[in-house]
Amino acid sequence: MKKSYYIVFILLLYAVAAHCQTLGFKFIDDQKQVRIPFELHSNLIVVPVILNNQLPLRFILDTGVRTTILTEKAYSDILDLEYNKKYIISGIGSENRDIEAYITNGVTLSMPGVKGMGHAMLVLEEDYLELRNYLGTEVHGILGYEVFSRFIVKIDYDNKVLILTTPEHFKPKRSYDEIPIIIEDTKPYIQTSITYNSGDSPIPVKLMIDSGASHGLLLDSKSDNSLYIPEKNLDCNLGRGLAGNLQGKIARIQNFKIGNRSWDDVLITFPTSSSLLDSIKRGDVFRNGSIGGEILSRFKVIFDFPGERIYLKKGKDFKKKFSYNISGINVKAKGSRLNSFEITEVRPGSSGDLAGFKKGDTILSINNVASKSLNLGHIIGMLNARENKRVSITVQRGGERYSATFRLHSQI
Repeated sequence: MKKSYYIVFILLLYAVAAHCQTLGFKFIDDQKQVRIPFELHSNLIVVPVILNNQLPLRFILDTGVRTTILTEKAYSDILDLEYNKKYIISGIGSENRDIEAYITNGVTLSMPGVKGMGHAMLVLEEDYLELRNYLGTEVHGILGYEVFSRFIVKIDYDNKVLILTTPEHFKPKRSYDEIPIIIEDTKPYIQTSITYNSGDSPIPVKLMIDSGASHGLLLDSKSDNSLYIPEKNLDCNLGRGLAGNLQGKIARIQNFKIGNRSWDDVLITFPTSSSLLDSIKRGDVFRNGSIGGEILSRFKVIFDFPGERIYLKKGKDFKKKFSYNISGINVKAKGSRLNSFEITEVRPGSSGDLAGFKKGDTILSINNVASKSLNLGHIIGMLNARENKRVSITVQRGGERYSATFRLHSQI
């Protein structure tokens, strides 16, 4: 019942946003194209945004979100924004808590060379998503359809630059593969296929293209009778939604294909039945799953929402092996400087678990490097290096210190 109530809320939110002022992103000084540098954290694109011409913030660029989201009301309070409605969403997810959110209209959003007026924005009462903690960098919101509906958006993951072009001035290059997509309820979907085992027939799937998700490929095994969770799998944390951590399983399949491109031995995640895939992005459009940043970042990607096309060109990481958290240790950054690191979860049977590390441990050093001189990306890189890599960790546990050295070992 709570899940149904939440989906009703999201549909109501979309209806409110649809009747707000016309979205008005446009280039400053009548430019035809704008280049915007971005940072990449856990396969997520973080761009600079100025709210109401006053407050410099940092937002994730997300093809899976319709209405701009501000993750914490304190920022909009600084600007004394007026809230039109308040919503209370019944608690769902791992933390079973109520979520408070507001709608504010007439917001101005600016990026380098781009300005948009009259936007609607969803404002969360507090930072339920904890983006800054789980990405290890300052993140204040999520920006989506308002950008993709107005411009042709090229994401150059290799050079970390976003290139926006007006549709009338866009000319696709022959070096890119052109693939049709479908825009439904403001989100892009692609028809493609997966193959579970060598010799099996490919299974057609409809996937949302989700630049705001870190994972590579996610499937809902209950969306089609031909889909199933492979017998060899691991329980895992899929990420974080509004109501807490999202749980699921991770496994490998023989092949995944997009257009003329494909990979073998692909990692795939399956949400458990008790998990909400993404409480912001759900709707009533059918899909089998989604493609996230782990796959998108292997390309130079051009989104043409108006023409319902996507253009792909191989990037430097196209042939990179699909890897996962083989240490089994999940970490988040804490503190005002995000330079304190707490273990949030240890997967049973993993290398980290067998070495004796526990949830709640605070990392003091890794491989004899003090944690305060590292960032979350460094920490995650050390914990998820190649098979058989030797790792030494010292943690603070209550009033004691604990140290152990172990080798990374894959469970699938």
